[in-house]
Amino acid sequence: MGEQTPFDEMYNADGTIREPYRALSEWLAEQPDKGLALMQADAEAIFRRLGITFAVYGSEEGTEKVIPFDVIPRIIAANEWRRLSRGIEQRVKALNAFLYDIYHRQEILKAGRVPEKLILNNAAFCPQMMGLEPAKGVYAHIIGVDIVRVGPDEFYVLEDNLRTPSGVSYMLEDREAMMLLAPDLFHRTKVAPVETYPENLRRTLESVAPDSAGRNPVIAVLTPGIYNSAYFEHSFLADRMGAQLCEGHDLFVDGGKVYMRTTTGPERVDVIYRRIDDDYLDPLTFRSDSMLGVPGIFDAYRAGNVTLVNAPGTGIADDKAVYTYVPEIIEFYLGEKALLNNVPTYNCTDEDQRAWVLENIGDLVVKEVHGSGGYGMMVGPTSTKAQHEEFKAKIKARPDNYIVQPTLSLSTCPTHVDGDVSPRHVDLRPYVLVGGDEVRITPGGLTRVALQKGSLVVNSSQGGGTKDTWVLED
Repeated sequence: MGEQTPFDEMYNADGTIREPYRALSEWLAEQPDKGLALMQADAEAIFRRLGITFAVYGSEEGTEKVIPFDVIPRIIAANEWRRLSRGIEQRVKALNAFLYDIYHRQEILKAGRVPEKLILNNAAFCPQMMGLEPAKGVYAHIIGVDIVRVGPDEFYVLEDNLRTPSGVSYMLEDREAMMLLAPDLFHRTKVAPVETYPENLRRTLESVAPDSAGRNPVIAVLTPGIYNSAYFEHSFLADRMGAQLCEGHDLFVDGGKVYMRTTTGPERVDVIYRRIDDDYLDPLTFRSDSMLGVPGIFDAYRAGNVTLVNAPGTGIADDKAVYTYVPEIIEFYLGEKALLNNVPTYNCTDEDQRAWVLENIGDLVVKEVHGSGGYGMMVGPTSTKAQHEEFKAKIKARPDNYIVQPTLSLSTCPTHVDGDVSPRHVDLRPYVLVGGDEVRITPGGLTRVALQKGSLVVNSSQGGGTKDTWVLED
């Protein structure tokens, strides 16, 4: 799998242009010599002015960086998107059914389709959620599904993000920047809108408000504060939704209900979109040393007086070891075959699979089960012999802590780098909203691009950038 020529999303093998990219190709040909470089500089100035930065931990050059943005959009045909949407919707429905089951009757564990100890001994499993009825039965309301493409009709799900998926503000700002920078290109192409996301997010949150909320539920976004790497996004979404941005100390619980401190006195809060991890949510229920959460909020949630989005304990469904069972989970709850395939994954706790992995580690990708953001992983073909040996030792010591996958040849898109246009590897994170009423999938999502030539690591924390993602309308 690692040896083939990557699928290029713009060019066919014979060098002709693929249909979805026709208008873009003509537009690129018309651009003056330094046209793209000037657009790139303008884009950076826009993002800097808006304060769209992310924190780089342990970086020498200061902690805040503007995320690199590429001015050449990534384009997905309408029929390709329909297929992806159906697969994504099937996946999020099955994962929500799985969450309901493992926090209630645990039928899938009794049936032996998912190993009991994988769930019950997992750090992401939240025993406090047992028997709790979340509003409208929804656990994961906001989901980012990471997808890679390896051929004209071959898409794989790389991972599901059900805890607090980030990056949606980049999707929205990338589109705004492109509309400012290349309005003429939009006139030639019918591109599905993404700017409805904040409104759809609000609708989704309102649809899971407690019955006591009345017709206009009060919504708050709970942030850990200005030092969090995604703080820009927290404030951006609160602002766009017309919701309150709160830190833990702005909220308090009284009589089993949650209130917000305001200049005119306490105001009852109905739905909290929290961007704080489970552990820090409530010092009375989870980590007692947490200063970020709200004492008593979990009891208010358990009593049905407030809705937490996403529900605590959803992380068990995006655990990398549980990922390997998602096709099984879809079949168990929906009685259907998975429409989108997982990347083939080796289980290191199986002796034969582990022996094969250790033998072939130089061709494989090793990921820590609880790692994220490109940390705790090794891409075999681009790593040193010493790193191979280091990860072999880690797998032998903790086989349950790693999953291993083949090196997929991610598709490439033309990208403007250092004044030149050349192919770079991309992935895609579509954003899904699961309400009490419907599933809403924003057409497109965040395309992340590996700006280093040949690199497969697209994370911004590892030097990746973003592109605007265009889904064409019929």
